[in-house]
Amino acid sequence: MKHPRSIYEAIQKAALQYAKQGNAQVERFQLGLTWSSCRITADGQASIGFAMSPHDKTRLLQWPGTVAGKPVDELTTLLHSWNGFDATLGLAACNAVINSPSNPLMQQAQVIPATEDANLAVFRYFRPKLTNKKVVVIGRYPHMDSVLGGLNYTVLERQPQADDLPDSAAEFVIPEADWVFITATSLINKTFGRLSELAKNAVTVLMGPTTPWLPEFADYDIDFMAGVLPTDIDKAEQIAMEGGGTRLFERGVHYAVANIANTRLQALKKSIGETVTRRDQLKQAMEAWYQAGNASRFGQWQELEATDAHLSKLDSAYKRLWDACQ
Repeated sequence: MKHPRSIYEAIQKAALQYAKQGNAQVERFQLGLTWSSCRITADGQASIGFAMSPHDKTRLLQWPGTVAGKPVDELTTLLHSWNGFDATLGLAACNAVINSPSNPLMQQAQVIPATEDANLAVFRYFRPKLTNKKVVVIGRYPHMDSVLGGLNYTVLERQPQADDLPDSAAEFVIPEADWVFITATSLINKTFGRLSELAKNAVTVLMGPTTPWLPEFADYDIDFMAGVLPTDIDKAEQIAMEGGGTRLFERGVHYAVANIANTRLQALKKSIGETVTRRDQLKQAMEAWYQAGNASRFGQWQELEATDAHLSKLDSAYKRLWDACQ
């Protein structure tokens, strides 16, 4: 997997490319109660990008009153900031140009029909595949128990509720999971890299309005993108400005899912082939070792055991992902 920093470079590069093509300018940015939004104009067409707002409060922001009218490319560097407010503005601006109607990944994404609790549409969409699986969800979503009830799932939260585990438990529970749902807010707080690395053997879903629709996430072992498509830009912006949380999914946007797992399926298949070859080489070497009359233990037995264990994990990961794509 690539260095965690490179995903931010990929997002910024894509944003700059889209911004320059359309000479994108910021109309306005609003720091909402739940969702922040950046509205832009590119080639005379309006577009909007979202990012989850920080839970903190501050009176010391340096950019209020200066954002509207700026070229989008001047804001993309804020994506790299460790300051949550700066990173929120940077990612919302990047999403505004990346998540435009011309985005190929958005165009091929499958729209999830809106039903009750539209904010839970992603979990409802994948639920049939989660039976008898170990599921980990990064972040607690309102009323998620109503959809995931009865499944073996664990929620990791920075502010745990009820049976949630603290986010520090990620190191222990994610490597054992079959499915991992990663909130795109992890791009803002810079935990995405480690979370995706821990989940490399699980089926992974990157989800939420904060999600940039970029196929490059396949390089970070993401299998499904579950972002949003605006249904009414004006209404979506109004809902975010007026403090909307789950209501955003009812009238402003709807969820859609894109399968980008083919990259990892091919990588796993290649790794399985290479590992089988190495295991066969070691087995042949072991057979030659004992045929030569050596009474002591085969010198590379530890590597052989490790190779067998690694192959078992690869086989499980491949089958898990193959089943998820059917």
